Amino acid sequence: MSMQALKTGFFVSLLSLLLAACAGTTTEDQAAGPADTGAVAGDEVATGTVADSDIAGGDLGAGGVATVFYFEFDKAVLKPEARAALDVHARRLKNNPRQVRIEGHADERGTREYNIALAERRANAVKEYLVLQGVDSSLMEVISYGEERPAALGSDEEAYALNRRVELKEAR
Repeated sequence: MSMQALKTGFFVSLLSLLLAACAGTTTEDQAAGPADTGAVAGDEVATGTVADSDIAGGDLGAGGVATVFYFEFDKAVLKPEARAALDVHARRLKNNPRQVRIEGHADERGTREYNIALAERRANAVKEYLVLQGVDSSLMEVISYGEERPAALGSDEEAYALNRRVELKEAR
């Protein structure tokens, strides 16, 4: 095999690897980004602690149970800590049924339309988990605010991280 053929083969292989690597990445600022399948666990962070006290009722956040769940960039996947807190909420809602609102949010990166869809996928991930735990779906309302109601102002990673969230609230 000639040196020219080896060089050509090497560059074709290198180019193929680069294209394959680029094809696997998505960004939140893609206007019509791919649906987040939730196949990768561990992409969401829950705040607060999980205490099983006051299962029969009380405020949603009573007993130190998280009501705000933070997500990684461009993800709608629940982490084990979030599922643990949602397990407590599910038991409370089954024992003391009441209307709840699940509000999805996104950071400012991406188009308005994409962020609305991403925030809705995040909120639906929470709702679907609660339904799987036996909570009546008619008790839950999903609202997507996208980037419209930031928890933190700013255009840095700290603000973005605080804005990628789902809030679980009692309906009033």
